[in-house]
Amino acid sequence: MGQLNPNKLNLSKWTAIKPQQREKHFLVTALIRDDDGVVQQCVLEAVLTHREQRIPWQQLNDSETWKQGWS
Repeated sequence: MGQLNPNKLNLSKWTAIKPQQREKHFLVTALIRDDDGVVQQCVLEAVLTHREQRIPWQQLNDSETWKQGWS
């Protein structure tokens, strides 16, 4: 996977490689920034259950956990 630009992650789509509790497809719904405006975390919302979770945006680079887009 290429380099991710954290400023362009909002509303991007992601697929969990190993879904848990039938949650496979996710949407980035918010970016959490520090006082300097640097993206630190993103909020992922499960499409099926609408459960939200915060993760460091860098975790989306892990190709064993996440795939960009919905498949």
